[in-house]
Amino acid sequence: MLQLSGKSIVVTGGAGFLGRHVVDKLRERGCTKVFVPRSRDYDLRTESGIVRMMRDARPDVVIHLAAVVGGIGANRQNPGKFFYDNLIMAVQLIEHARLAGVEKFVAIGTICSYPKFAPIPFKESDLWNGYPEETNAPYGLAKKMMLVQSQAYREQYGFNSIFLLPVNLYGPHDNFDLETSHVIPAIIRKCLDAIEEGRNSVTLWGTGNATREFLYVEDAAEGIVSAAERYDGEEPVNLGSGEEIAIRDLAELIKRETGYRGEIVWDTSKPDGQPRRRLDTSRARELFGFSAKTGLAEGIRATVAWYRSRRA
Repeated sequence: MLQLSGKSIVVTGGAGFLGRHVVDKLRERGCTKVFVPRSRDYDLRTESGIVRMMRDARPDVVIHLAAVVGGIGANRQNPGKFFYDNLIMAVQLIEHARLAGVEKFVAIGTICSYPKFAPIPFKESDLWNGYPEETNAPYGLAKKMMLVQSQAYREQYGFNSIFLLPVNLYGPHDNFDLETSHVIPAIIRKCLDAIEEGRNSVTLWGTGNATREFLYVEDAAEGIVSAAERYDGEEPVNLGSGEEIAIRDLAELIKRETGYRGEIVWDTSKPDGQPRRRLDTSRARELFGFSAKTGLAEGIRATVAWYRSRRA
C-alpha cells in the first residue's frame, strides 16, 4: 500500500468538479503537499507548461483529472478540440512524469471510451471490441490513449501508471452551464429555471429511452484515492455504482426532488447518445475494495440542495 500522506502529489484539474473532491480526500488522509496547477499559470496542453509544473511541484505522484469535456452538444460542436487538447495534454504529461521519475501516475479515463454497443454490463475486457458512440468518440479515444501509453510505458520503462474509468459523475460543484453541462445538472437547472419563471414545460434532448449509470462525485473521489493507495496493475478498472436508469426515469426523479410540477417534452430530433450504459464494477471491489456508497436519489437530493444554495 502506498502511503500518500508523506508524498508530494500533483492533482491536475484539482480545482474542478471532481478535482476538489479528490483534494479533500487526500487532505483527509493527512496529505499536506498537494499541488493544484491552475490553467492560468500552467497550460498543460503545452510542453513548456508541463515542464514548468513538474519543476515547481516535483511530484512523487500525479493524479491526472484535467480534461476538456462537456455533454453531447459540446462534443458535437468541438470534436477536434476535445480530441487534440485531451490527447496532447496526457501524452506529454505522462512522458514528463516518466522523465522526472514520478513514483506513480493515476490516469483518469472516461466511460465514453467504451464501444457504442458494448455488452451490458461493460466489462474492462470489452474496451477494444468496437468503436465508441459517434457523438463523443474523439474525446473517448483521446482519453483511451492514456491506457495504451500507460501499458507501453510499464512494459518498456517499468513506469507505474494505472488507468481508471469513472462512469458519469454528478454532485455538488458540478457544471450547470446549459451549453456544456451533462445530463443531471442540465435537468436540475431546467426544472429550477422553469419553477422560477413560471413555465409549465421543459424540453430535454432525445427520446428519454437511453440508459445511464451515475456515480456521486464524492464516491468517485474515494475510489480514485483508494486506487492511488492500493492498486498497481496494468489493467483498466471501472469506477461506478453498477445501477442503470433510463433518462426518462431520471427526469422524473429530478422533477420530484426539485418540486417541478410541469411537463417534460422530449426533443427527438436530438441524439440520445450511447443506447445503454452500466458497468461491471467487480474489478474495483476485488482489487482495492471500492464500492459506491451514495444512492442516486440521495445524491440528487444533495446536488439539488447545493445548487439551490448557489442560486440563492
